Amino acid sequence: MSIFKQKTISKNINIEGVGLHSGEKVSLVIKPSNPNTGITFKRVDLNENNEILPDVYNVSSAVLCTTISNEFGVKVSTIEHLMGALFGLGIDNALVEINNEEVPILDGSGKNFVEKIKEAGITTSKSPIKVIKINNKIEHKNDTKTISIEPSKINLEIDFEIKYQNEMIGTQRNVVKVYEDDLEEIYNSRTFCLYEDVAKLQSMGLALGGSLNNAIVVKNDKLLNDNPLRNDKEFVNHKILDCMGDLYLSGYKIIGKIKCSQGGHKLTNDLLRKVFEDKSNYSIIEIDEKSVPHTLIHKQKLKSIA
Repeated sequence: MSIFKQKTISKNINIEGVGLHSGEKVSLVIKPSNPNTGITFKRVDLNENNEILPDVYNVSSAVLCTTISNEFGVKVSTIEHLMGALFGLGIDNALVEINNEEVPILDGSGKNFVEKIKEAGITTSKSPIKVIKINNKIEHKNDTKTISIEPSKINLEIDFEIKYQNEMIGTQRNVVKVYEDDLEEIYNSRTFCLYEDVAKLQSMGLALGGSLNNAIVVKNDKLLNDNPLRNDKEFVNHKILDCMGDLYLSGYKIIGKIKCSQGGHKLTNDLLRKVFEDKSNYSIIEIDEKSVPHTLIHKQKLKSIA
C-alpha cells in the first residue's frame, strides 16, 4: 500500500452512541468515497441541504468542541476525534452519514474510531495525495495561549503544552511526528475536565451526555474514574488528538511544524484562517514517491503522509 496514494475505507462502518454535549442517541455510518472527494458529513435525518464539509471556514463554534455548519444552518458538532482518527490513518476520502447533530463521543478518545477503521480495511486508489506545504512561519496569540506553524521538510510535527493549576494535570508537554510515530497513545487518550466545571458546563447545555465512561474527571489531585490513566501524558495527548482533527479542516493533511501552548479548538482554527489569508503562506501540491527526493525523507520511517 503506497503512502503516496489517496485512501478510503474498504467497507461501511456503523457506529452508535451518545453525543457528549447533547446527551442524545446518534447513529453514524462511515462510507467509502471516490478520490478527490475529501471528507463529507451528511445529516441523513434531514431531506435537503444536509451536506456539510469539514472546512476551516465552516466552523461555526469552537467552544469545547468543533462544530461545522453549512450555509443553511445545518450543523454537526464534536467532529474532532473522528477527524483526528481519519487524519492519522491517512484516510483522504470518506462520506460520514449521521442521523443527529453530534458525533458520538464513545469512550471519549479516538480509540474506537481507529479500531473500526482498521477492522473495515483501507483501500488505496491510483490517485496521488495532495498536501498543504507551509511556506512561512505564522503565529497567533490569545492572551497566554499561543500557537504557530512553520515549514517542515516532509512531516507534520506537533509540539503541544498544557498548563493547569490542578496538581494532577499540572504542566504536560509532548512532541509527535504524525507521519512517523506510533500514535496509539494519542488515539487512546480521553477527553477530560475538572469536577468543579461539570455543573457550569451542564448549566450551559454542554456535557449533558458526559459520564465517567466517556471522560476523565479530575477532582483536586485525584481521578474520579475507576480506571487509571491510559498513559503518562494522557491529558496533553488528548489535546494533540484534538489538534490533529482540527488541522484536518484545512481540507488536506499538512507538512509543517506546529507549536502550541494552552491551545484548543478555536486557537487552531484561528491559526488556519491566518495561514489562508495569504496564498504565499502555503502551497497545495500533489505528491508521489517519484517526486520526493531521497535526501528529503526517511521513507522507511513513514507510516502515512500528509
